[in-house]
Amino acid sequence: MASTEAPISITVKTTAGSLVTVRAEHGDELDQLVASALDAIKSAVTELEAAVRGVQPVIMAPAQIAATLGASIIDTTPSQDGGWSAQAAPAIGGKNCPHGRMTAIQGTGKDGNLYRGYFCPAQKGAFDKCRNVYVKMGNTEWNTFVADQVK
Repeated sequence: MASTEAPISITVKTTAGSLVTVRAEHGDELDQLVASALDAIKSAVTELEAAVRGVQPVIMAPAQIAATLGASIIDTTPSQDGGWSAQAAPAIGGKNCPHGRMTAIQGTGKDGNLYRGYFCPAQKGAFDKCRNVYVKMGNTEWNTFVADQVK
């Protein structure tokens, strides 16, 4: 039986770049393996290459991954005094605060006017709750705003 430590091995690279390796203990075994498995190997490689042809790897920026997971990116940089400081990077299409990703909310106020803004995720009434960040109508962000909630 062939193993990964076999004294004879042949590796063939297909036109698509796939590698097929056949291993044997001696020349006669290699001849038999190649003769009996050639069509099966060719069929399997063709099927595999057809399955992955045209499939593009998903490439996401770290900020996109963080936004998808509801996480924050922490950029650690040396501070002037030699220590380290951490600053949260804004998420794509949103804003962050020290408490995490701010919730994007749009709605109609008591006065009947539309509003769009980002709200701190800290509990209501928390002493360190951040101020709301409103998007002004007419600002380019107003037209591209994506709300997490509508009120």
